[in-house]
Amino acid sequence: MSSTADLRGLGVMVTRPAHQAEPLCKLIEGAGGRPYRFPLLEIQPPEAPLHEIQSQLDQLTEFDIAIFISPNAVERGIKLIQERGNLPKQLQLATVGQGSARLMTRLLGRKPDFCAPPPFNSEALLTNTGMQNLSERNIIIFRGNGGREVLAETLRSRGAKVEYCEVYRRICPKFAPATLTQAWEHGKISVITITSGEGLRNLVHLAGSVNQHWLFQTPLVLINRRLATLARELGFKQQLLITNEASDSAMIDAINTWVTQQTTS
Repeated sequence: MSSTADLRGLGVMVTRPAHQAEPLCKLIEGAGGRPYRFPLLEIQPPEAPLHEIQSQLDQLTEFDIAIFISPNAVERGIKLIQERGNLPKQLQLATVGQGSARLMTRLLGRKPDFCAPPPFNSEALLTNTGMQNLSERNIIIFRGNGGREVLAETLRSRGAKVEYCEVYRRICPKFAPATLTQAWEHGKISVITITSGEGLRNLVHLAGSVNQHWLFQTPLVLINRRLATLARELGFKQQLLITNEASDSAMIDAINTWVTQQTTS
């Protein structure tokens, strides 16, 4: 993040899950902005019965690589694994994002064997040399319910046998549309940060038709171009601020660039 970022009292909606929002909120406050916490995803226990997941984890010695999709997958997956014993020594670990890699290092005292390079997404992880020739390799992917299939599909096309372990689920929080209406009317929302397609869809749902007149005109900060395409499909017409990577500091930089452009134009 630029050390000269100046958000000048800007109201920034932070939509990460509540337990993951504070680092970005602190960066916004440090740059002079005003974070408005509005989580668009709520993290809950997985749908599968615990004994089914435990049975799956008891077979970890049969896998060569374990991929953790998100910090939630790292936190909840490693907790469940440690409850069943220790990680098998031969099991290589991989993460997609930087936050996942840092959390894994803190929890296990070791860095992942494979980590996605910039822009820190599934496609980037697939460029790693350890993800190329996977003939007869067994891979388990720790994730939440559902999600993109590009990672598993590509790994299978390279010869791997892939299995999912869903260790949490994401649900849409319950907020009345009036909550957003009041926040906007009081100047708390000048720009909105979005980190997932599911969160973006939830925002449209939670806002309701009563808020579309301002919602579709408020700048969005998005962590990839895939989200930009979805935003247009959903009806967002405003300026889209796309970051160069999926990190809190990159979102601050994108907002700061936009603020600078507004004040100099």
